Amino acid sequence: MKREKRDYIDLYTDYLISIQGKATATGLSDMLEGEVSHDQITRFLSKELLDSKELWKEIKELVREIEDEEGVIIFDDTIQEKKWTKENEIISWHYDHKVGIAVKGINILNCLYYNKDISIPIAYEIIKKDIKYCDIESKKEKRKSLKTKNEIMRELFKVAIQNHIKFKYVLMDSWFSAKENFQYIRKYKKHFISAIKSNRLFATSLKNKLQGRFERVDKIEQADERPILGYIKGYDKPVLLYRQIFKNRDGSIGKIHLVCSDTTLDKDKITTIYKKRWKVEEYHKSLKHNANLAKSPTKTVMTQSNHIFLSILAFFKLETLKIKHNLNHFALKAKLWIKANLVVFSQLQMLKSA
Repeated sequence: MKREKRDYIDLYTDYLISIQGKATATGLSDMLEGEVSHDQITRFLSKELLDSKELWKEIKELVREIEDEEGVIIFDDTIQEKKWTKENEIISWHYDHKVGIAVKGINILNCLYYNKDISIPIAYEIIKKDIKYCDIESKKEKRKSLKTKNEIMRELFKVAIQNHIKFKYVLMDSWFSAKENFQYIRKYKKHFISAIKSNRLFATSLKNKLQGRFERVDKIEQADERPILGYIKGYDKPVLLYRQIFKNRDGSIGKIHLVCSDTTLDKDKITTIYKKRWKVEEYHKSLKHNANLAKSPTKTVMTQSNHIFLSILAFFKLETLKIKHNLNHFALKAKLWIKANLVVFSQLQMLKSA
């Protein structure tokens, strides 16, 4: 039976959801009892690049069902460590701000759409360090990207605009709080709520801005109580500054400085909307644990890139199952594994009694 690209996409994504160990072409072939050979699967992964354009074809129908102006898009990147995989333009050294060091792995910049308690990855780009250079200080060959993450972020935002997705707010952490991003979002008449670093400078009035009287945002005491209307240094439009104070799981007190371009919002609205940014963290966690992002021994840039695409699509499949069965991704996987373990247990009893 001749299989089309669509068939292989379905088989591979179902396989990623089903397995507990590494994803391999041989493993998928064995699971299908040889109906599809491992060579066929390898050829599928090597044939053509699957990317954000292909992803849009898969997700478009559900996006159209759930979208409205209450939707938000969220930008964030994630790093999947790949210590033992040979370095190339997508498996390279990236600074991981969560651990404070550079790690070897894959860095993916994601654009997530969230509305009505549904998360849909609508675009992504694998960070490519495609330029090799010699570091003068260490005298070692290193890699860097042709484009910055902020430039890529704006490209992904433009994809959401071109696909006519309905949303009002863009949510970001401080790594994407560049003035060029703010300007680009407002150019398309969308609003942003973004974290900014505590050393950013802020003027509490137009008069102060014109006189060059800026203060560090962490020194503006009133921002604890209510949003302050003013100006970030380098960005001409007025924004609201609000310092959100919260308790961490370990009992310590945390602070985050938020700026919002929608000057009609109060502090409750700002924090309620920005809280949705956490959905991208849940997405990254499920992508790694439930869609087997890391568990592939693929060797080439093409096959590694296609495995990433198929992992993202596997997440999307889990999200559609979540809607249907009202179970989160981890509960869905647990349900599958219980069934699988029952089959294994039954097979063991048969072998023992043979």
